[in-house]
Amino acid sequence: MSDTTLSAIANQLVDCCRTQRELEALDTLYAPDAVSVEATAEPGGERETRGREGIRGKHAWWAENFEVHGGELDGPYLHGDDRFGVIFEIDATHKPSGERHKMKEIGIYTVSNGKISREEFYYTM
Repeated sequence: MSDTTLSAIANQLVDCCRTQRELEALDTLYAPDAVSVEATAEPGGERETRGREGIRGKHAWWAENFEVHGGELDGPYLHGDDRFGVIFEIDATHKPSGERHKMKEIGIYTVSNGKISREEFYYTM
């Protein structure tokens, strides 16, 4: 894959995230069998989610459980010819508990055949 293609995909993802169009990015930039891996599993959940529909379910879970007040994205940071990273800073309230948190995580994305095939999230515990 060319750096141009990787850069274009990375920049499109970041633009979609900055403009709250994450589901559009999921439909257009992700492979149908993409894998999403969290640092830890949510209670009753799994660390690894497979497929666009599964990842869409993660987005629905987030929207049901968190109210986002604001945030920042930094990146993308290209790595080789098939990966890039993005730093996310999020100010959100956990709806069930009412606790407000400022979170920071790193997303590492792998691109294969012109689509995001894997995303991994890293954050402090």
